[in-house]
Amino acid sequence: MKKGDLFVDITDVVCPITFVKAKVGMEELQDGQVLEIKMNEGEPILNVPRSFKEEGHKVIEVTNNGDGTYTVLVEKGGLL
Repeated sequence: MKKGDLFVDITDVVCPITFVKAKVGMEELQDGQVLEIKMNEGEPILNVPRSFKEEGHKVIEVTNNGDGTYTVLVEKGGLL
């Protein structure tokens, strides 16, 4: 599995704060850099990747960690 330029763990927060916390991490990156986000299954894995896609970022990889969490890699796009 690839690693991101910045890692954010949002397993300790619930929607809608999950995307807000992940987005703060994304704002620290330059275009083309990758944010690695660890999140819980359920609402976060359904909503966070979709929200990043809607904002023009590229979801590169989604990995099921087998423990009720997922790791998602998102490349920052230049459409913000």
